[in-house]
Amino acid sequence: MSLRIATVFAMWLWLSPPAAAQPEPASCRSVRFADVGWTDITATTALSSRILEGLGYQVVTQILSIPVTYASIKNRQIDVYLGDWQPSMEVDRKPFLADGSVQVVRANLKGAKYTLAVPAYVAQAGVRNFNDLWSFSERFDHKIYGIEPGNNGNRIIAGMIADNRFGLGSWTLVESSEQGMLSEVDRALRRSKWIVFLGWSPHPMNLKYQMEYLTGGDDTFGANLGGATIYTDVRTGYLEECPNVGRFLLNLQFTPELESRMMALILEGHREGRAAATQFLREHPEYLKEWLEGVVAVDGRPAEAAVRLSLRVDSSRRVADRFEAANSWVIAHKIPLGSWLNGGVQFAMQHAQRGFDIVSNTLGWLVNSLTAVLMRIPALLLISSLTIGVYALRRRLGLALFILGSMLLIDNLGFWEATIQTLSLVVFATVVCILFGVPIGIAAAHRPWLYRILHPVLDLMQTIPTFVYLIPTLVLFGLGVVPGLISTVIFAIPAPIRLTHLGIASVPNQLLDVGEAFGATRRQLLFKVELPHALPTIMEGITQCIMLSLSMVVIAALVGADGLGKPVVRALNSVNIAMGFEAGLAIVILAIVLDRIFKRSHRGQGDRAG
Repeated sequence: MSLRIATVFAMWLWLSPPAAAQPEPASCRSVRFADVGWTDITATTALSSRILEGLGYQVVTQILSIPVTYASIKNRQIDVYLGDWQPSMEVDRKPFLADGSVQVVRANLKGAKYTLAVPAYVAQAGVRNFNDLWSFSERFDHKIYGIEPGNNGNRIIAGMIADNRFGLGSWTLVESSEQGMLSEVDRALRRSKWIVFLGWSPHPMNLKYQMEYLTGGDDTFGANLGGATIYTDVRTGYLEECPNVGRFLLNLQFTPELESRMMALILEGHREGRAAATQFLREHPEYLKEWLEGVVAVDGRPAEAAVRLSLRVDSSRRVADRFEAANSWVIAHKIPLGSWLNGGVQFAMQHAQRGFDIVSNTLGWLVNSLTAVLMRIPALLLISSLTIGVYALRRRLGLALFILGSMLLIDNLGFWEATIQTLSLVVFATVVCILFGVPIGIAAAHRPWLYRILHPVLDLMQTIPTFVYLIPTLVLFGLGVVPGLISTVIFAIPAPIRLTHLGIASVPNQLLDVGEAFGATRRQLLFKVELPHALPTIMEGITQCIMLSLSMVVIAALVGADGLGKPVVRALNSVNIAMGFEAGLAIVILAIVLDRIFKRSHRGQGDRAG
């Protein structure tokens, strides 16, 4: 029905002369786009937004998952979505077409592909078909690399594994993000390692990598290598409410080559979407004529002339006063901090990749081994042992019963394995933080000059957005638990350093004087006077370290770390309220249990120390 409506309205727009364009209501002056975070959708959304800005519209773009995008269109919070991949998104779109809340405008790209791919050297070795994967399971380490949890492509792969199609029932889907997956592909290509991943076109990966798409997946991803058509969707009634924008959307169509060029500006040129769109339109203004046929600017001027003028103004804008001139000079002489960091990471990759691989493999093996050991213990036995152990140590029946009930609830909800994976990550991160943080805190307490140096560094470590840590660790250590572990340690280690410093520095001088009067050495003063007195404060730092580590669980899931963060991200991307609540509740329960155990331990030790 919605397709017929769009077709009829398109015919009306094409037959109506441009001069007869009706004035749009004020509500149309703001156009709201959804961007699901894929670079191709970011590119087309940025191009469309930049053109509409040149016409005088205000454009708002929100980064949303696919299910959230359609729910937002239904709620009239989003106007336009340019990334409706069909047929892979048919399940996502179908209920909204059925209830009439979403309207399909037109196909904006044809000839797209969306299926599994391998490097060219893997294809030359005999892997050209889905059926070939099983024969080389060991070479692929039984893994398929996808993008963000909850994505439709990942759901297709997960369904293929669950149904044991092509004999892949024992394989694992590695979920992270588009850039996380591509980073792992980069690592594999540098080492000539075998890898199978979710590939699609248009995308610069097709220009950057020598890769081949696998055949034989027609029943899984669709015919013609997952051949896809991408449609423009709007909220129902938007074309009629805003006919000028509607005419632009009906004109709007792209080619794989065009999108790949735009995406290269973003991914390889490291340009923000709007800047990339501005550069592309300056270099290729010929596209404007077709896209803006029958469209006018908000103030009634010819559309193409208005957009061209806005591009010239952007490139030749003159500052009006001295302050703006001075600020322009400052901006023009940017300190290349990002380039320096990128150069350092690239240098490390080229000259020390083997060392990073050793660290990654070692840490990964240790964490996974701890997880495997805990998973070998039956859930009920581990829960009972933990409950008895806590009661024996704390003699608190209420605490023991709380732990018993909480752990049983997690097991009942089906998140026991994910909880064990999270617990392994938190335990290992906490141990590393203690091994490094406590000695550093002690040294800083004994050397005030050292703490003066550490203080701003610790502030920086806890102030920088945690996502920033994931970028270099992902590139250097690859997908999996290791970049999540290292990012967690960087974020959490300031707590034990600060509180160890505070505890040691707060030891009364009288105690130290007494120890020295009895002939105690510096080592004896540390272990028999300072540490016992500072132990409650140090334990508080360890408790904070555990809580900070738990706060990184969801973020670590974005780089492929298993645990409770993964179902949270999957629930967010699929608008699965039940899964999100249950996984979030499991994280909260684990945090409360660990906090109660260690806080009681801290108090007991503090009482004894007193």
